Amino acid sequence: MKDENQKYLWWQEGVIYQIYPRSYQDSDGDGVGDLQGIIRRLDHIKSLGMTAIWISPIFSSPMADFGYDISDYCGIHPLFGTMEDFDELLQAVHDRGMKLILDLVPNHTSNEHPWFKESRSSKDNPKRDWYIWENANEDGSEPNNWLSVFGGSAWEWDEKTQQYYYHAFLKEQPDLNWRNPEVQEAMMDVMRFWLDKGVDGFRVDVMWHMIKDDQLRDNPTNPNYKSHQATYEKLIPAYSTDQPEVHDIVHMMRKVLDSYDERMMIGEIYLPIHKLMTYYGTDKNGAHLPFNFLLLSTDWDAGEIASNINQYEAALPEGGWPNWVLGNHDQSRISSRVGQDQARVAAMLLLTLRGTPTIYYGDEIGMRDVPILEEEVQDPQGLNMPGLNLSRDPQRTPMQWDDSENAGFSSSKPWLPLPANHRRVNVKAQADDHDSMLALHQRLLNLRQKEDALRIGHYKPMEAQKPLLAYMRYTSDTRFLILLNLSHKTCHFHPEHFQFEGSIEIDTLPEREGTEVKDRVSLSGDEGMVIRLKHRKDQ
Repeated sequence: MKDENQKYLWWQEGVIYQIYPRSYQDSDGDGVGDLQGIIRRLDHIKSLGMTAIWISPIFSSPMADFGYDISDYCGIHPLFGTMEDFDELLQAVHDRGMKLILDLVPNHTSNEHPWFKESRSSKDNPKRDWYIWENANEDGSEPNNWLSVFGGSAWEWDEKTQQYYYHAFLKEQPDLNWRNPEVQEAMMDVMRFWLDKGVDGFRVDVMWHMIKDDQLRDNPTNPNYKSHQATYEKLIPAYSTDQPEVHDIVHMMRKVLDSYDERMMIGEIYLPIHKLMTYYGTDKNGAHLPFNFLLLSTDWDAGEIASNINQYEAALPEGGWPNWVLGNHDQSRISSRVGQDQARVAAMLLLTLRGTPTIYYGDEIGMRDVPILEEEVQDPQGLNMPGLNLSRDPQRTPMQWDDSENAGFSSSKPWLPLPANHRRVNVKAQADDHDSMLALHQRLLNLRQKEDALRIGHYKPMEAQKPLLAYMRYTSDTRFLILLNLSHKTCHFHPEHFQFEGSIEIDTLPEREGTEVKDRVSLSGDEGMVIRLKHRKDQ
């Protein structure tokens, strides 16, 4: 067991709030969110109880993939504002006692980046080897069978230099050659640029993609592929992702971070638990928080979720700190995946599990995916694979602040549509409603920040019958029992070998808060509760 007196860092004790900047708040009336808009809404984030903000890319970009195609890692896209606006935002976040995490996209650049323009200019250009260039096969075909995540081949023919270049995503996003020491040093310099400004950490995009097999071997076919899946799923990316050498790169990035005070790194990694754990590094020299996406991919089933939590907890390396995610800009919103009532239970799960939670903007008010007409789809993933319903636009729609025409997001038409119910589902409508999703988040976050048992305490699974998920969070002097009904039907908690007594501190049904319970609890459908246990002489 961990020492309760050890020093915990801000990213261990805190809660991270992800902002998709195009959709948070527009300050200049162009229908797109920006940095000044985020500044305007910082008090909302602070009042929620968030301690850190992660902002999706705001750098210079042609916007082929909405900022994940970067043309200048040390510049701000005019759509979002200026470097002065960024400096003001960073200061305003710090003034409120919060931290700022930036998205770092080191796997690929834009094809408009000066590095790629040089690399593409000729085969003997000094930056040619900064990207992955290969000859065609004798029949003119691609060097291997690797596929793009966004559809089609991952190889693009360059007529001028008569070679293919590799792009794991769009052809406008050529992959950097991370085996090149000059590329490594250039990206370390990018990190230092922002760290010198005072940024508190990075979320590293597609970390597991960063090194490819040096022999460029064909990926094996996926025997479990189904026609409704993205075409990328036709192959198992055994050679195009998660190569052993990637950990040397992650370690290199960690050394840069460790040369500054209390900075941190999150890794975006979609891999099974046993592979995910390797990204903590040997002797904790990897990512501080390799993103744990289990709650995004696991069926909403108490047995499966309990099993996954236990596997994850058991797999953590010594000193590895856990983390949990319910949603992000690439995944359908939790309210759309499990329904509005279960989304309340999910919020309780996220904010009472051991480790650092990340909340996606809008989830605090129960925002849902918004249907986007086919002719209005903007996301390249959706455009490149039509008919498969793979657009990520539905979960990237503007934040719903109030009941005005554009939900308080903008004075003009937003870049993506708002849902029909935005006049009912918004921050203003929920602010004074004790039963609201927003109020539930505030109560959970407030309790979490006050109680060591929930913030940094131990985790213990409790025996329970489906559809109930039960566990305890505790320190030496405080215990909380968390009971979550992951169904619409009633259920009961009456453990055979555990006697308890306490009061319901927080309930998804607020009417029950303050109720005393003893040895047996009956739960309504879609109910979750945090019970503060009393100490008993027989325990």
